[in-house]
Amino acid sequence: MDYTQIAYRRDGTLGVVTMNRPDKLNAWTPRMAEEMAHAFRTANDDPEVAVIVLTGEGRGFCAGADMEDTFKSRLDGTDPGTNTAGGSGGLPEGLDWIGLVRSSKPMIAAVNGPAVGIGVTQILPFDVIIAAEDAKFGLVFVKVGIVPELASSHFATARMGFGKTSEMMLSGNLYTGREVAEFGLADHAVPADQLWDKVREVAALFENNPEPMMRMTKQLLSQNLAEHDLTLVQRRETEALKQCWSMAEHHEAVDAFLNKRQPDFKAAAARRRSQAAE
Repeated sequence: MDYTQIAYRRDGTLGVVTMNRPDKLNAWTPRMAEEMAHAFRTANDDPEVAVIVLTGEGRGFCAGADMEDTFKSRLDGTDPGTNTAGGSGGLPEGLDWIGLVRSSKPMIAAVNGPAVGIGVTQILPFDVIIAAEDAKFGLVFVKVGIVPELASSHFATARMGFGKTSEMMLSGNLYTGREVAEFGLADHAVPADQLWDKVREVAALFENNPEPMMRMTKQLLSQNLAEHDLTLVQRRETEALKQCWSMAEHHEAVDAFLNKRQPDFKAAAARRRSQAAE
């Protein structure tokens, strides 16, 4: 795919996806979502990439949906896109954004500037959100006469609780990166000039861990976040554990522990892929 609204690069073990419409503060379009999804899949398929990072070019992160390409086109009678898999109108047809994010390698949002509307909701299912302290966040849907999407009423409540989510969504007000970190929406808030240092610090926590187990853990977190049947929760965990027991990464970890050495999960992954290809 030719990227016209994003850029993608590999920076060491990071797969960096940059929303790239700086003249419009990286306003979101269905085309941008399609390109981001393609870049995420590219990073997932690259064995050298351990962590996927999403950020924005210029002084903005993502200023919400592009009014011309989304809302106006719909009012004019042209639907900009319908997500049949995830149920959020506006996404390219068949793109399950949440399913893709939650099944990917660890994902970090590096919020460098204004994040409004879908600029926020698209990153709520990410694993870690790191914000510049002076970035602005807004769940502004009521201000434009619509309601939240992308399961944000679920993910925002999971991150912040009922009260703060209600405040942000019902007011449509803007809050700083520092404030949303206090709320729990962002996981870290740092001065803007330290944003990428923090991204690399957090990414380093993940990059040497076995990829299949991190992705399986993400799946368990997704499935069990709102599950009240603890027997079912344990059944899911046990089924995942049984998968792990036969995998090269688990064998490598046990052997490394017994022989007092650091595990080489990259070598284990290569062995697993080789066995699968035979």
